[in-house]
Amino acid sequence: MSEWKMLTLVGEDRPGIVAGLTDALFKSGWNLGEASMIRLGGNFTIMMMISGSGDAESVVAPVAKEMGLHLHIDDISGGLHQHLVPNVQVRVTGADRAGIVAQVTGVLLTNGFNILELESDVAGSQDNPVYIMSIQGYTDATLEVIEAALAELGDIDVNVSPIETLIG
Repeated sequence: MSEWKMLTLVGEDRPGIVAGLTDALFKSGWNLGEASMIRLGGNFTIMMMISGSGDAESVVAPVAKEMGLHLHIDDISGGLHQHLVPNVQVRVTGADRAGIVAQVTGVLLTNGFNILELESDVAGSQDNPVYIMSIQGYTDATLEVIEAALAELGDIDVNVSPIETLIG
């Protein structure tokens, strides 16, 4: 069984971050597992499971330094092929205001919703910002129960839909 580490890199977005990182890991014999990489507010963020032998930091630190990235590595438990498959998607839009994420996720938690992925963005204009949030997760609650609970928040538009996943 492999021992996995969680590699996190954050820094100003620029071309070559993924290529430089993955090339250094490959050439040093490290394996990649699941990964999430995204650009947020002009910064690029990587969260990546890696496994291998030796000191991962000595492999990645030169790349991070060259590209001005902040590096963090943690030993983690778990491994590959251990995901829940999401069965519900919640899409929320509304005037950007403090507390939207806390309120929506609190309602979801109260209704047994396990968030597996959350993405958000702010659209509109500086004077009229619109918050857009897409959440995928797993719940045994019905779509109607989730939708009714979120409707009580009042000032947001909510769309709750099933996620059809084909397996096999």
